[in-house]
Amino acid sequence: MATLQGTPVLILKEGTQRTVGRDAQRLNIMAARVIAEAVRTTLGPKGMDKMLVDSLGDVVITNDGVTILKEMDVEHPAAKMIIEVAKTQEDEVGDGTTTAVVLAGELLKRAEELLDQDIHPSIIARGYRLACEKCMEVLDELAIDIDVNDTETLKKVAATAITGKHAEYAVEHLSGIVVDAVRKVAEERGDRYYVDDDAIKLEKKQGGSVENTELVDGIVLDKEVVHPGMPRRVENAKIAVLKAALEVKETETDAEIRITDPEMLQKFIEQEEKMIKDMVDALVNAGANVVFCQKGIDDLAQYYLAKAGVLAVRRVKQSDIEKLAKATGAKILTDLRDIKPEDLGEAELVEERKVGDEKMVFVTGCKNPKAVTILIRGGTEHIVDEVERSLTDSIKVVKTALESGKVVAGGGAPEIELSLRLKQWAPTLGGREQLAAEAFANALEIIPRSLAENAGLDPIDILVELRKAHENGEKYAGVNVFSGKIENMKELGVLEPLRVKKQAISSATEVAIMILRIDDVIAAKGIESGKEGEEGGSEESESENEF
Repeated sequence: MATLQGTPVLILKEGTQRTVGRDAQRLNIMAARVIAEAVRTTLGPKGMDKMLVDSLGDVVITNDGVTILKEMDVEHPAAKMIIEVAKTQEDEVGDGTTTAVVLAGELLKRAEELLDQDIHPSIIARGYRLACEKCMEVLDELAIDIDVNDTETLKKVAATAITGKHAEYAVEHLSGIVVDAVRKVAEERGDRYYVDDDAIKLEKKQGGSVENTELVDGIVLDKEVVHPGMPRRVENAKIAVLKAALEVKETETDAEIRITDPEMLQKFIEQEEKMIKDMVDALVNAGANVVFCQKGIDDLAQYYLAKAGVLAVRRVKQSDIEKLAKATGAKILTDLRDIKPEDLGEAELVEERKVGDEKMVFVTGCKNPKAVTILIRGGTEHIVDEVERSLTDSIKVVKTALESGKVVAGGGAPEIELSLRLKQWAPTLGGREQLAAEAFANALEIIPRSLAENAGLDPIDILVELRKAHENGEKYAGVNVFSGKIENMKELGVLEPLRVKKQAISSATEVAIMILRIDDVIAAKGIESGKEGEEGGSEESESENEF
């Protein structure tokens, strides 16, 4: 509200809240730091877990950064921006979500100290941006080239992503499964590899232990064979993959059929039966002995298929239909009239097996399985869910390492080396940007500091030893949280893809700069969003409920 010659002039709607200047910056920085602090204790192999209970009473137990942030019900817009960083990190490279968020929080904490010294946010932003560019250069120097055919190194990369999660005690077993799965679906294009991680299906089934988790060269469907008269096991399977329903088609427009004679009714029923029989005959004549259908299969069609000795499964998910086609080499059919023997896929065995209390259909022994399944087992539902999250991260990490062929050491080694190099480089900047670059260097130390704190070690002693080791040229020296000593991470096999580290640092820098540049927060009256929610659940209110 402004005043003109003593008369109040209303500019913003009544009830609008406005925070300006340093107050706005402080509030935004505080909100972002609260989010970073919430996940900081989960960082590293010795990180603790969080129990999240939603409004329906569903419980999630995890130490996966992005899962925690997605489950949290966050209101503050700056906090939501930090959560976006974690989601981007997850989508791009699969791991390093906690690192990115913790680093963003620390960058903002250091920036606040500079703001208190009356350094302008634009200068801090420029200094941070230059420091981030320098980090990218140094990371390229620190990168270790790996041979993509070296399975042992890839297993170490997979194990680094799994360590610290619930699945840790079976880390050898699981990292071997992940590497085998990724290598099976990898395609060589020229001198590079391309991995479609959607081709690796994760199927969960409670029961057994994590060590019972297995890799299936093919597809596992959480479905049963539709008819009791059908075979439960088919060897040398010829597989038809259908998008069409094995049912009588309904007319697309409203239609009315008038039957005045019992004979006409009989003919109508016979015609319907003939149409279904023709569909089944088309499948059988093409040589199919297994049918996977995305839609329904009519009772009569089930009877004819069972009579012909064909194993059929209905209502298979769209994503599974695509994976089946990829694994078996089948063509996805939308019309049975033009089915040919070459449209069928092949597998050595299609079998219904009992897993735990339920039946599942296994399609194994595919000729060239460009789609595979990891069947995840575990004692409780929470463990199975957490193993699934661990494997998802691990698959993406191995994919990234395989595609780029470059990794860096873990255990806080790159962060300390970057911090050291930035402190040496900062004086060359001159001006106040130097202070921002030094603040960036100090912020990077939060990663080894958090690793040490979460392992119950003294963070000051660890940081002093780390700095000393790196000043002596030991660029791979990091924190071994299990022994509590400073050791060579490259020799220990603690490796993570270069792209994970680069993405984490660049994302954290970008969000820190964005939050720093906000000097005015104008928040509309809170009751308005409530009204929108009542009127029909606006998109905004739905997205807020998501977190």
